[in-house]
Amino acid sequence: MKRIFTISGVFLLCLFFISPAFAQNVTVKGKVTDATTGETLIGVSVGVKGTTTGTQTDANGAFSLSVSTGATLQLSYIGYVTQTVQVTGATVINVKLTPSANQLEQVVVIGYGTQRKMDNTGAVATVKGADLAKQPSTNPLSALQGQVAGVEIINSGQPGASPTINIRGFGTVYGSTQPLFVVDGVWYNDISFINNADIESLTVLKDASSTAIYGIRAANGVVIITTKHGKKGKPVITYNDYFGWQAVTNQVQMANGTEYATAINELYAANNVTPAFSSNPAMYGTGTNWYDEILRNAPVSNNQISISGGSDTYKYMVSFGYLDQDGIIKTNDYQKYTLHVTNDWTPIKSLKLGFSANLLSSKSRDVNSGIYHELFTAAPIVPVYYANGKYGDPADYNVGGGANYNPQATIDFYNQHSKNKEFSGEVYGEYTIIPGLVLKESFGGEVAQAEVRNFTPIYDATGGQQSTSQSLYLSHAEDRNWIWENTLNYNKSFGKHNLTLLGGYSAQYYQSTSASANATGVPDAGTGNLHTSFPADSGKITYNPGTTHTFLSYFARANYSYNDRYLLNASVRRDGASEFYPNSYGTFYSIGAGWVITNEDFMKDQHVFNALKLRGSFGTVGNATVPRSISVLTITNDPTNYTAIFGNPPYTINGESINTVVPVSSTWEEAQSTDFGIEGTLLNNHLSFEAEYYDRLTKNAIFAVPIPASTGENGPNGGLVANQAKIRNSGFEFTLTWKQQISQDVFYSISPNLGINTNVVASVISGQNQILGGGNGITNGALATRTVVGQPIGEFYGYKVIGIFQTAAQVANSSEKGTAQPGDFIYQDTNHDGQITSTDRVNLGNPNAKYGYGVNMYLKVKNFDFTLDFQGRADVSIYNANLAYRFGNENFTQNFYDNRWHGPGTSNTFPSVNLGSTYDSAPNSFFVTSGAYFRVRNIQLGYTLPGQILKSVGVQSVRFFANAQNAINIFGYKGFSPEVGGGVLNEGIDANVYPLYATYNFGVNVTF
Repeated sequence: MKRIFTISGVFLLCLFFISPAFAQNVTVKGKVTDATTGETLIGVSVGVKGTTTGTQTDANGAFSLSVSTGATLQLSYIGYVTQTVQVTGATVINVKLTPSANQLEQVVVIGYGTQRKMDNTGAVATVKGADLAKQPSTNPLSALQGQVAGVEIINSGQPGASPTINIRGFGTVYGSTQPLFVVDGVWYNDISFINNADIESLTVLKDASSTAIYGIRAANGVVIITTKHGKKGKPVITYNDYFGWQAVTNQVQMANGTEYATAINELYAANNVTPAFSSNPAMYGTGTNWYDEILRNAPVSNNQISISGGSDTYKYMVSFGYLDQDGIIKTNDYQKYTLHVTNDWTPIKSLKLGFSANLLSSKSRDVNSGIYHELFTAAPIVPVYYANGKYGDPADYNVGGGANYNPQATIDFYNQHSKNKEFSGEVYGEYTIIPGLVLKESFGGEVAQAEVRNFTPIYDATGGQQSTSQSLYLSHAEDRNWIWENTLNYNKSFGKHNLTLLGGYSAQYYQSTSASANATGVPDAGTGNLHTSFPADSGKITYNPGTTHTFLSYFARANYSYNDRYLLNASVRRDGASEFYPNSYGTFYSIGAGWVITNEDFMKDQHVFNALKLRGSFGTVGNATVPRSISVLTITNDPTNYTAIFGNPPYTINGESINTVVPVSSTWEEAQSTDFGIEGTLLNNHLSFEAEYYDRLTKNAIFAVPIPASTGENGPNGGLVANQAKIRNSGFEFTLTWKQQISQDVFYSISPNLGINTNVVASVISGQNQILGGGNGITNGALATRTVVGQPIGEFYGYKVIGIFQTAAQVANSSEKGTAQPGDFIYQDTNHDGQITSTDRVNLGNPNAKYGYGVNMYLKVKNFDFTLDFQGRADVSIYNANLAYRFGNENFTQNFYDNRWHGPGTSNTFPSVNLGSTYDSAPNSFFVTSGAYFRVRNIQLGYTLPGQILKSVGVQSVRFFANAQNAINIFGYKGFSPEVGGGVLNEGIDANVYPLYATYNFGVNVTF
């Protein structure tokens, strides 16, 4: 690798000093405007075709560029038709760009470059950065929700937390499902460091034709983000600000004091215990509404300011952002600072140098992760405080186990602060060897660290909430990665032929480490310097050397088109990964073809389609983010289990044991993808459409292998696992977009999208063995999900409820005599053997959504603009584990209390309050409900001040807006939100979900 670096570095330096060929240059100036509205276009790329020489239009739409006579200018802008202009000697060239109502003429970002959508054979979707910045989302992935067909976003709601993203379904059981993120050429696992306002465009690559160039990391799709860079012209200052508040929506109503006392008395009676509370429950009144006491309307503000500009040879941009977000739990808050800096320098016409750098610093005051469950279950008969100021104590009310806490005390004495810092970026150099042949070398990476400090004081709040010693816990985690890439790109047009060739190699390094320390008897020295107060010999320090990964790769791609009719794309990547030694290397490839039907002679006289293209692709990609070294046999040294005693006097020797069984070898998971699509425009380019079918088969998927319990296997993955399964995701995606400029003052667009996905475990070499999971929030050690061949990953699995026992006689004549009582569930005897056992369990529902959809609308009338976005999903199930997540006298929801069985004939659908019993809490169909929802994702009304008013004070534009996000949510689920994640084997299990909230804000966008 050192030799490669030396050779390429010397080569680049030599090219730096090669004098470009002498040619007669002229300085061409001009202005670029919208051909329809006449508005000036800012940031249009103006380049000399076949070279790296270029510039961008300034705030007035103007450009100036020194070019050779006879050169061809190429002007491109996202959302507009790319246009070429021959330089014949004129020094002023004004250009009008036509909006790309014809979507196929748009320029899209692909791996290691850009391409006309017309020439692309893969499944690629692009969202403009301006559309992401409109939404009051603190993470760009959250703003992506509902924008792209086949892309599912699950928001956690916790301030500072990253949403999860899933592209075309889960293709792994034990590996990561997150896609690869590529920001300005650098690979990342998370993009929380990016400010939405710094994004130029976000592109989602969904099929193998578009992702194979990324090889071993692309099985879950790729998200490419291009950040904003400076443009030629005078300095332009932009300021974006919004402020508002977050308010809980669809709040779950809980039983009040009287109802709670009534229910708990019924619970005691069901278990033949003397009622816990007074024979007159009405004495407790409405009691305490713990949600009202602990939740709040939380303020949020976001500020971003940037300055950019440049000349023909040098361009710059500096952007600073500050987010201040309070959580809806009273003590929770989060602050984030971001800095984005770019520089691009062209010292000579054939050489371009530059860098992009990002800095993140965030801090938060955290909340106990169990607080949401406490609010759901806390006894309403307990006051927040007594009259003397002390905390209300559940022990004083004979609440007993399960609800023995005061949530106010929980948040008051939970003292945890987190800090995150990250520096990331890239430096690059591009050299045009000859027209059309460009060498690029880049080096980038990130250094990130996360710190957590938790301090517990001495306190005595309630009988179950107290500490007799002061303790301190500190943790520090650090990630480092770098990526070094070299590419050679050749672009040549000859006659009706267009050819683009790419070749390159890449080296990557990832390392993560962590350390933690804890101690007792730590004096409270204040928030800032607790770590300096560690008493000697009172704690424990643990260092984890973490993991190290290295990759070495070679890749190539060829794009060919003939007469803009016939398209061919082929790519290959050879990846080497250290973690799979000795099977370190794998080859991934793709081939795609396209046919632009409307460019055929026989289509010239038709007047339906303005553009129509068929495309198809096939390829393979890999998933390297799977459990590491599963084939490495490990030795356990446990003195509590393996100690021998020898001699007299006796002495001990610690023994070692092998307690794992491993496969002979292991490798990455490989996704084999087939994709067919049709796309085009019609009705005078007003309507564009895209429809496609895909089939992705994950081969060598890691899956459990059944082994006898007598082996004593106790491995980290819960048993023997190996590359032995196939998982299929297949489906359809549809996107329609209607755009129309009714007049110079009125424009509107509407764009619905729909994704349909079917997930199934296609085959397992070891047969019908199952993986059980989903224990989150399930009591008594039960598991609520099953993954087995022929069924979707993580399906809900348990007993089917067919009614409620009404009388003791009914129980005595049933298959459940001896275990059930009146008010309990009646389970279906699936195998008709006269008894209820684990063999009667059935599939109860699928947590993987069949349908995901979005509708995005925009209207502009003179200076007013209006945005309306809808989003939702359907044919998906949720497991409401909150209901049976009980250990004693927890509270009940109002819905459960009103519908509970409390005597013969009172209910045949809801059980009695004895829901936490081992019998009734077993995973069953009562807890499974539809997770379908429809949401008004975003509503925004904006007004831009007339330009003539602003010019006199040196301001280019001022726009005011009001916005509401998640304000309207329609669903049948009886929890806070049907938007429930959890991970592959726990997906859709609601045991402690963050309450859904709406954000209302007002803001301003100013450009100077």
